[in-house]
Amino acid sequence: MYETWEELENSIQNCKKCKLFQNRTNIVFGTGNKEADLMFIGEGPGADEDLQGEPFVGKAGKLMNMAFLALGIKREEVYIANIVKCRPPSNRNPEEDEAVACLNYLRNQVILVKPKIIVLLGSVALKNILGKEYGITASRGKWIEKKGIWYMPTWHPAALLRDDTKKIDFIKDLKLVLNKISDI
Repeated sequence: MYETWEELENSIQNCKKCKLFQNRTNIVFGTGNKEADLMFIGEGPGADEDLQGEPFVGKAGKLMNMAFLALGIKREEVYIANIVKCRPPSNRNPEEDEAVACLNYLRNQVILVKPKIIVLLGSVALKNILGKEYGITASRGKWIEKKGIWYMPTWHPAALLRDDTKKIDFIKDLKLVLNKISDI
C-alpha cells in the first residue's frame, strides 16, 4: 500500500504489470477532490483520455459533465478514476489480467480518498469492484453496501451515447446518489 498520492502516482507512471503500458501515451491516474465523499469509477481510458491523461474527457465524459451540471454536481468536488490506468486498444473492455494488474492501484485510491459513496459506471466497474456475480442490468439503481461504502451501479456514459433511453435511468441513479449523500 502507498501512503501518499505521490508514491501511488509514481508507481503507476512506471507500471509495466500488463501489456497495456506498451501503447499508452499517458497514464490516466484519476482527477478531482482527493478527499471527496463521492467517487466515480469507470472502466478505462479512451483515445481522448490517453492523450490528455485525464478520465472522462471524450464524448462520454462530456455527456457525464452535462448530467453533473444539470444536477448541480461539481466535477472538481468528486473524484473520478478507472479500473485500468492505460487505454485498452480500440477502446475494448479491459481483459481480466489487465484489470487485476491495476486493481490494487484503484483500491489504494479508494483508501486515500475515503469516499462514502462510489458510483460504478458500467458492467466492467461493477464486476471488478463488487464481483462477477453482479450484472449491470439487474444491479443498476440499487444500493449495495460493503465495508462501510455505499455503491450505486449505473450505466456507463458511453452506453448513453448508444441508447438514449438509458439517460433517464442514469439521471435517476445520480439523483438517488445526491439524496443519499446528503443523509450520510
